[in-house]
Amino acid sequence: MALPIFIRKEHAFRRGSRTYIMGVINVTPDSFSDGGKFYSTESVKQQAVSLLSAGADILDIGGESTRPFAEPVTLEEELRRVIPAVREIRKISDCLISVDTVKAEVAQAALYEGADIINDISALRFDPKMADVVSGFEATVVLMHMKGSPGDMQINPYYEDVVGEVRDFLEKRIVWTSSRGIPKEKILIDPGLGFGKRFQDNLVLINRLQEFTDLGVPVMVGASRKAFLGAVTGIKAAKERDIATLGAIAVSAMRGADIVRVHNVALTRQVVQVVDAICRESL
Repeated sequence: MALPIFIRKEHAFRRGSRTYIMGVINVTPDSFSDGGKFYSTESVKQQAVSLLSAGADILDIGGESTRPFAEPVTLEEELRRVIPAVREIRKISDCLISVDTVKAEVAQAALYEGADIINDISALRFDPKMADVVSGFEATVVLMHMKGSPGDMQINPYYEDVVGEVRDFLEKRIVWTSSRGIPKEKILIDPGLGFGKRFQDNLVLINRLQEFTDLGVPVMVGASRKAFLGAVTGIKAAKERDIATLGAIAVSAMRGADIVRVHNVALTRQVVQVVDAICRESL
C-alpha cells in the first residue's frame, strides 16, 4: 500500500492513486498571470469557492510575486495580504490550504489560522526559522528547487545536467529537512519549472520527471501558464496559455507527478482524470 502524502482529519492523499490538483490564488497586485484579480477578501472567497467546485484538492495562497525579476515585499505587507485570505477560506471550507511563502513569520501566522502546507520556493533556505515553524506545527512542506532568487534567477541560468543537478539538490534538502524534525511523509518536492531554468530545461525536467519519483516523497509540478510554454507556442499573454498548460500537465501526470499546481482547475481536472484512467487504471 502506498504511504500517505499527508493526513489532516479526513484528508489522506495516497501516492499512485491519482493526480491531485492544487489551485492557485494569488493575493498580489503583480502576479505574472492574474495579478490584482484576487486582491480583495471577497474576491478571494469567490475564487476559493470556484476552484473547490471545479475540483481543487488544495488551495495555494501567495502574497508575494515570485515571477522573474520580482521585487520582494515586506513582512508586514505579505501578512496583510495572506492572513485575511487564509482566515476567509477557513471560514467557508475545511479544504487543505497551502501558503506560498519563504518567511517564517508568515508561515507561522498562516498555520495558526488553519493553513496545512507551506510551499517554500527556497526549500527552507531563505529563513533559518522556517524549519522550526513547520516542524512545530507538524505541517507539510513543499521543497522547491530554484537557482538564485526571483530577482536574478533568470539571468543566464546554466546547467551541465539539469535533471541530475536538480535531483541532487532536492535529495540533499529532503535529508536536511528530515534532520530538522519534519518527517518524510510531510515532505513534497517540486523541480521548480521556470525558477532559474532555461526554456529547454523545463521541457527536459517534465520529460524526465520519473527520475524524481524514487526519492521517496511526492512530486509536485507547477507548469501553469509559464513563459516556457509561451516560448513553445508563441503565445505571449500568460492567461492565454491554459491549453498549452494542459499539454505539460498531461505529460507530468504520465511521468509520475502526484500534484499539479494550476490556475485553471476545471480544465486540469478533465485532463488528469483521463490520464489517471489510462496510466493508473483507476476506472
